[in-house]
Amino acid sequence: MINFDEELKKFSPSTEVEQAEDVILKLDKMKDMTDLMLEIMKDKES
Repeated sequence: MINFDEELKKFSPSTEVEQAEDVILKLDKMKDMTDLMLEIMKDKES
C-alpha cells in the first residue's frame, strides 16, 4: 500500500514548473493594448 505521508516528504516540484510560474506571473504584470489605450485616453483628458 502507498504511504502518502512518505511520498509527500519525497515530493519536490519540477524546476520547469517553477520557471513557468515565474514567466506567467511576469506576463500578468505586463501592460496590454487595453491598458495602453486607457492610459492614453486618461492623458488626453488631463
